[in-house]
Parts: sequence; C-alpha cells; structure tokens
Amino acid sequence: MMLRPRSIRARLTLWHAGILAAIVTAFSSAIFFFVRARLIDELDARLDREIAIIERTYRDDPGELREAESRAGIKLFEVVEDGALVYQTADWGQLQLDAAPAAARPRSAAMSWSPSEHQAYRIHTVPGPGHRISVAADESPLRDALRTLALVLALGIPSAIGLAIAGGAFLAGRVLAPIAAMGERARKITADRLSERLPVDDPHDEFGRLATIFNETLARLQDSFERLRRFTADASHELRTPLTALRSVGEVALHDSLDRAAYRDVIGSMLEEVQRLTTLVESLLLLTRAESGRLQVSNTVADLGSLTARAAEQLRVLAEEKQQLLVIEVPASLNARCDPALLRQAILNLVDNAIKYTPPGGEIHVGVRRLASAEAAIEVKDDGPGIAPLHRDRIFERFYRVDSARSRAGGGLGLGLALARLTVEAAGGRIEVESEEGHGSLFRILLPAVPDAGS
Repeated sequence: MMLRPRSIRARLTLWHAGILAAIVTAFSSAIFFFVRARLIDELDARLDREIAIIERTYRDDPGELREAESRAGIKLFEVVEDGALVYQTADWGQLQLDAAPAAARPRSAAMSWSPSEHQAYRIHTVPGPGHRISVAADESPLRDALRTLALVLALGIPSAIGLAIAGGAFLAGRVLAPIAAMGERARKITADRLSERLPVDDPHDEFGRLATIFNETLARLQDSFERLRRFTADASHELRTPLTALRSVGEVALHDSLDRAAYRDVIGSMLEEVQRLTTLVESLLLLTRAESGRLQVSNTVADLGSLTARAAEQLRVLAEEKQQLLVIEVPASLNARCDPALLRQAILNLVDNAIKYTPPGGEIHVGVRRLASAEAAIEVKDDGPGIAPLHRDRIFERFYRVDSARSRAGGGLGLGLALARLTVEAAGGRIEVESEEGHGSLFRILLPAVPDAGS
C-alpha cells in the first residue's frame, strides 16, 4: 500500500525534494562521465603524441630509440618488428606490460589494463608496415581523480537532498500561507457573519482568484440570506395582519351577543381575511415554484392582442369604480411564443398595479405592438405618481412597497410586480419599466414575436 502524506505541505516538500534529487543525481552523473571522458581523451592524446615521436624516431634511425626514451621522457613503450622485439624500455619490462593479452590490444586503439589490484595502465598500440609500436601510461592518477570526484558528488547529493527538503518545506509554507489565512478567516464566517470576506493578497494569482471567487460566493449567500430574512419578516407581517383581524373579529363575536345579520357580517369579514390569506399563500407558492424552477411552463404560440384585451377587460370594473379611463389598443393579430396562463397572470398584475396607483379620473393605457427588434411588446402605462430612481431597482422585490401605508390601505400584498416579473421570465420574456417621478410609469413586457403565417 502506497503511503501518501495527508498534508499538502508535506506532499509539496517531498515532490520538490524528489524532483531536485533526480535533477542533482542526473547532473552529477553527467559531470562524472564528462570529466572521465575528458581525462581519458587527454591521456589518449598524450599517448598519440608519444607514438608519433617513437614512429618518427624508428623510421629515421631505429638505433636512436634509447634517445627517444631519455630526451622525450617516454618511459613505457616497446617496438616489435615481424614478431621480434626491437626495443623495450626497462620500466615496460619491470611492470610486465608485455603480459597484457594481445587480444586486449586491438589495432590502432587504446585500452586500459590492470596487471594487479593496485595498478592500472592505459596502453595504446599502433601497427605499422611490418612493425608494431605500443605505448603505455600510468592510469592510477586518473582513477584517483575520478574516485575523488565521485566521492565529492556522492556526498553532495545527500546534502542537496537535505537542502531541498528544508527549502521545499520553507517554500511550501510560504506558498500555502494564503490558504492558511483563508482557512482561518473562513472558520470565523457563520450565518450571522456573512459580511466577512477572505483576504486577497494578490487578485491576479491563483490563490487570489480563488479567494475572489469565494468572496463573490459569500456575497451571493449574504444577499440570499438577507432576502430570506427580509422575506420571512415581511411574510410574517403580512400573515399577522389578517390573522389578527380574524382573531379580533372572532373574539368580538364570542364576547357579544349578536343577531343573525350581525353574525353574517362577522362571518363575511372573516371570509374576506381568509381570502386575503389564501391569495397571499397562493402568490407565495407561485413565487417559490418560479424561483426554484419547478413551475410548469408551456411553450405555445398565442395571440397577444386577444390575450391582453381579455385580461385587461376583467379589471375594467375596478377602473370604473375609481372613475378611471381604461384604454385598450391591440392589433388585429400579433403572435408570440409564450405560456398564455403565466403571461395572463403577469398582465393582470401590471394592470391591477396601474389601477391602484392611478388617481381617480386618470387614464390607463394598455397596448400591444411589434418593435423594430422583432419583439412583441405589451405595454401598461398609467398616470400615477411615478417611481423615484431610489425605488426603481427594487420594485420587483417581494413585499417591497414604494408607499407602504397607501399600498396596505389599498389591499395590496406587495407581490404583484414580483409575480409579474417571475411569470414573464418563466414565459420566456422579460419586463422593463420606464418612469419619471410625478409623470406616471410605463411597464413593458417583451416577448419574441412569431412571424405571421402569410408573411
């Protein structure tokens, strides 16, 4: 079973030490063999020069071979002609170099030969026309130098590995220090401290980008938690109002003795609050399904003009109660691919919102038209107070009200625009708003238009 350190620092240290050890070993081996080859080449070149001197002397005057030994300082050589010894230095005979096997002395080649354990010689034999010249040199200094070099390199490799382990541990610690700092900071982050962020030393390196991604994730989580807290508080408040009304009406009915008509009024009031609760729960259920992606969405081609006109006409009675003029302008035929049920719900929410915020005697325009961008637009324009820039980016949030008191008095739940946006997006479109404070608002639903069959 292969042992694997659990610590990343230990693994990095071992990898660093192992790779550096392999590099040092390969480099040391290359140095050793390079130096060995250079020393042997230099020794062979020296033997070549000595052979050239002996060859020239033998060719000019064989009797001068003794002079070559004394003048040139060549102590180890012999000359053989037709199998007979012509000349041999005294040291050659004393060292018994002629005992070197003839098979070990190839033609025109140098070889190493050891007559004993403590002796080593480099012998170079060159055959000539009818003769053979052999020259030798003591190879012990070369071997001693190579042994010394091998010892130095062998001692240097463990030292290098030790330094590699120490340096690797230090470098791994420095490299992983940002991870340790992020871990310490992350340990302190809880649901109540989501505003904490991981430290980012350098946003351009790998750890910096990782910390940035975590911080962005934490920001999204913080936003989700804040919205969840806000939603819980708002939902609790909205639920508490009708529940409190139900309890108050019930307690009054139980405390007082009422006639039949009074009891009917009490029951009617309680049913109104129950209806309010039912509407709130259904709206919240629809929002939850839409946000979780579990909302069943159909994808069909619908006539936007007919769909918009029917939805707006259902709310005309509400506009007439406030003496408002509801103007509906739709084309004869404009098709778009959407979910008709969800789109109808969005139109109802937008028109209902416009009726609530338009003052008595105002006008509400509902229209459908094709845009130059090949999109179909459903527009709902009112004469209300408009929306300040401060609120414009938040009006699609759940339970958000520009004017809390007025919206609650009008019976609104603060969910209409949130439902409109989610249902439009689920139907495959998007919703936009244009508004100027004091000059009304324009809500626009955009859907991809479908070309007419005859076009």
